[in-house]
Amino acid sequence: MTPTTISGEDRRRYRDKVRRCLDVLARMLGESQFDFERPHIGLEIELNLIDAMGDPLMRNADVLKAIADPAWATELGQFNLEINIPPRELGGAGTGELEAEVRDLLNRADARAREVGAHLVMVGILPTLRRGDIGEESLSSNARYKMLNDQIFAARGEEMRIAVDGPEPLRMHADNITPEAACTSVQFHLQVSPDHFGDYWNAAQAIAGPQVALAANSPFLFGHRLWHETRITLFEQSTDTRPDELKSQGVRPRVWFGERWITSVFDLFEENTRYFPSLLPLCEDEDPVEVLEAGGIPELAELSLHNGTVYRWNRPIYAVVNGRPHLRVENRVLPAGPTVADVIANGAFYYGLVRALAEEERPVWTRMSFATAADNLHRAARDGIDAVLYWPGVGEMPASELVQRTLLPLAHEGLTRWGVDPSRRDRLLGIIEGRCATGQTGASWQIATVEAIEESFGTERHEALRLMTQSYVRHMHTNAPVHTWPIGP
Repeated sequence: MTPTTISGEDRRRYRDKVRRCLDVLARMLGESQFDFERPHIGLEIELNLIDAMGDPLMRNADVLKAIADPAWATELGQFNLEINIPPRELGGAGTGELEAEVRDLLNRADARAREVGAHLVMVGILPTLRRGDIGEESLSSNARYKMLNDQIFAARGEEMRIAVDGPEPLRMHADNITPEAACTSVQFHLQVSPDHFGDYWNAAQAIAGPQVALAANSPFLFGHRLWHETRITLFEQSTDTRPDELKSQGVRPRVWFGERWITSVFDLFEENTRYFPSLLPLCEDEDPVEVLEAGGIPELAELSLHNGTVYRWNRPIYAVVNGRPHLRVENRVLPAGPTVADVIANGAFYYGLVRALAEEERPVWTRMSFATAADNLHRAARDGIDAVLYWPGVGEMPASELVQRTLLPLAHEGLTRWGVDPSRRDRLLGIIEGRCATGQTGASWQIATVEAIEESFGTERHEALRLMTQSYVRHMHTNAPVHTWPIGP
């Protein structure tokens, strides 16, 4: 790949264009041009590639060629793929078919992948990854990934230090962004009206901790047992453009929870422009002011590209679909897997809960500090379903108890308001309840299974992780929710 040279003039032009886009967005919000009559949801799932032994396989270009479906795309690492599930109305008939559709898409892709010796696995961090798998040569062959890598390290001016505490603490340095590729997630999209965007974003931020506690699925990294959802801290550290001096000065990190509740989507795009220099200063030909004044709908490409390099856990999205602009909240806190049933249940919990909380007369964000919501996320990532979280009106309590007593009833109510079929609602939220009752998430199953293998067979760690991963994949294909999985190889 030929390196792309970026000049000071490129950066100045891009900054001016982003600000021009921001002005146009403000005008569009004031003129109420947005499509929100029939809210849609969308889903993206990132997956890992493994070989028959359960080790990472660096062949995503070959697998994509075998799958031959435009819904599939590369991700940062050569052992990653991503699928985009077509959007649908929330509460419509299409919502009910989502689980079957996703299973069918993944099974067909896995069958094609096997033709080139690969298997797909949905997991937050691939347990069998080793440090030797992470290098610049592991990046997917995409010029934009190479540019992103170069720009992050140019901004830092030094190697990246990754430090994660836990039962087996990890300390390492990296000279590229490939550790970020270890983080494979699920993104839930929700289209919302400009008038209610702030309510839905605030609600999503407030529940980030409970979401992660329930769905943790990333306890191992490079052979070390770390946090239940190590992906959260790894992603925060592996894309950090700040050397220590800038951290001390209060410069914001690019993987960001944020620092305040908002009243408008404009707040988030304006913060992006004010706080974050460009990483990919690439300009398009469109003049957004001219397009708007001619009665058209501008793409706001530079604003969207810049937004894509600020990795908020709940990200605002502006998009033009069928000639109409719309806004979405992209919920990015959750790991992939373990099964499609678990993923769709996580989605049902999220969509139901944000609807109920966004419509409360006395919203949760008026009763809880923003710093507490951020603290809940990191407690949940560290301790999983055993995390003690704070919630207004009930104080501090274990995540499983908080969900069962307070949040599940709200999620039921929210799904009912969305018009989700009661039998589907009850089945999906029953999966969440099952995790609370058993205390078993993807992370706790992985930890217990590795311990069982090491105790029973006396195997060394990497072999135990291999055996656990092979067992994980077998269970994943049954689609039995993870709280029902037996411990062991």
